[in-house]
Amino acid sequence: MQQIPHTYQTLYSELAQRSLDAAFSSEFNVKGRFVTAEVGSRRYWYFDLPDGEGGKKRTYVGPVDDPEITKRVENFKDLKADIRERRKLVSTLVREAYLPRSERQTGEIVQALAEAGFFRLRGVLIGTVAYQCYSTILGVRLRSTSMVTADADFAQFHSISVAVEDEMPPVLETLRQVDSTFREIPHQADGRLATQFASRSGYKVEFLTPNMGSEDYGGRPTPMPALGGAAAQPLRFLDFLIYQPIRAVLLHGAGVPVNVPSPERFAIHKLIVASRRRTDDDGTAKSRKDRAQAATIMEVMIEQRQSEDLADAFIEAYDRGPAWKEAIRKSMYQIEDGTRERIQTALADSIRRLGRDPADFDLEAATSIPKL
Repeated sequence: MQQIPHTYQTLYSELAQRSLDAAFSSEFNVKGRFVTAEVGSRRYWYFDLPDGEGGKKRTYVGPVDDPEITKRVENFKDLKADIRERRKLVSTLVREAYLPRSERQTGEIVQALAEAGFFRLRGVLIGTVAYQCYSTILGVRLRSTSMVTADADFAQFHSISVAVEDEMPPVLETLRQVDSTFREIPHQADGRLATQFASRSGYKVEFLTPNMGSEDYGGRPTPMPALGGAAAQPLRFLDFLIYQPIRAVLLHGAGVPVNVPSPERFAIHKLIVASRRRTDDDGTAKSRKDRAQAATIMEVMIEQRQSEDLADAFIEAYDRGPAWKEAIRKSMYQIEDGTRERIQTALADSIRRLGRDPADFDLEAATSIPKL
């Protein structure tokens, strides 16, 4: 895979910092604008926001001669100017560095949830949309064939959803700002709750949370206090994926600051879920895609001498028990031979450097182990 030139990696770092700064400083919807109006003998600031029907909603802000209020207006002007500059950065990264821009609807959905506070409330973007962020994180052009998707997945620990004592606006209303045809899909186990939302075109948004109990809990939706009325589908192995996420920027619009899993956890988790897909055509295709994403990230991390981070995650998952071990082994042996051998050899070397025995992880003779 081709390395991204240092110049563009520097541009991405600048975009990431400016996007994060903007997320903290924005107090008003950037689609609106401040205007002044004279009332009697005094001028006042108002904020005009399009109402989506050709009109606008005007909000009183305060007197122009109040220095604190006028300072806020000036800061907003700086923010809007910065948005234009950030859009240019995103365009440069996409057109000149050939980095992946998210599909329009996906980008708008992620941006809408970001502005609603999902990532501020420690939510994590997962799945293929998160994978699109790893090109800039890892500094390489990842294979685009593994980036196509018609859904977006979001995750949050239930304990965090309770602990933050804050809440997003209603999720359905937020999604309908992007596409008015979005609807809730009542959960099969409890029709009062919804973990999935779908548009008329078939685009799906799903909320997930780790299943920290028995398999019995996997079929029941979990109410999530912070998610604006949405529940979440409990999944096994998800706690491993979303533990200690990292910040990234989705290349959409002016850049959308998001939280995504660390690449090493993403790769190992993909190995696990790939082996547990259904065996119908859809499940088989998703399994191949999972393995392709896992192998790509692992190869890149090895090439960039980050194999010890990868080995750490591999060890943690392998040590969690027989189900984890079997899932990893099954997927590993379905990766193309040459790629699998390179990955296993690098993992064995790194595990040895970390003071563990590769034999404990079925890596003592990586190139000669038969497929299952």
